[in-house]
Amino acid sequence: MRYNYIAIEGNIGAGKTTLAKMLAEQLNAKLILEQFKNNPFLEKFYKEPDKYSFPLELSFLAERYQQMVKELSSMELFYNLTISDYFLNKSLIFARKTLGDDEHQLFRTLFNIMDANVPKPDLLVHLYVKVENLQVNIKRRGRSFEQNITDEYLHNIQESYFQYLNQQSKMRILVLDINNLDFVKIPKDFQYIVDTINQEYPIGITRL
Repeated sequence: MRYNYIAIEGNIGAGKTTLAKMLAEQLNAKLILEQFKNNPFLEKFYKEPDKYSFPLELSFLAERYQQMVKELSSMELFYNLTISDYFLNKSLIFARKTLGDDEHQLFRTLFNIMDANVPKPDLLVHLYVKVENLQVNIKRRGRSFEQNITDEYLHNIQESYFQYLNQQSKMRILVLDINNLDFVKIPKDFQYIVDTINQEYPIGITRL
C-alpha cells in the first residue's frame, strides 16, 4: 500500500466501519474503530437534539481525541499501515450542523487545540452514498436509536462534509462514489476499492 495512514469517512450508514475492517484484514493493517456505543448522550440526542447536541459533540470530540492520540502515537512493530473508520475532523463536520453559533465557536476553539496534536491521514477516503441508500443501510443494521433519523438530517450532514472537504488545500482526499458497488457481497467490487485506494493521488480532492 502506498500510504501509511488511511482514514475512511462518510455519512451515517455509508459503510465506513465495514470497509475499514475488510481493508485491515486484507492488508494486514492496524485497525482503529470509533467507540460510540457507550456514549451516554447519543440516544438522548436523537430524541432531543436541541438539548443534547452540545454535550454529545463535546463527548465525541474528547473520546476521539483520546483514542487517536493513544493509537497513533505508539510505534507499531508489526504494522506498516493504519486504517481508521473515522477522522478527528468528523467532530467539526457534525458540530457545524448540530450546534448554535455560540456553541459552535466554543467547540471550534477546543477542537483547534486538540487537532494540533493529532497526525493527519496520508489519504482521506470519503464514501459517497445517496441519502436513500443510507436510509436502507441504517434500517438494515437495525440500531434502535437510528431508526428515526430523517432524510433532512442526513442531507445536512452530507452538505457539511462537502463544505469541509472543499475547503481543504493541504490534504489528499479521495471521494469515492460507491452507490453502485456492493463491496461486502461482490469480491470484485471490494478489489476495485482496494486497487483504487492504492493509487498515487495529488494533494486536494479526487472524485471517482
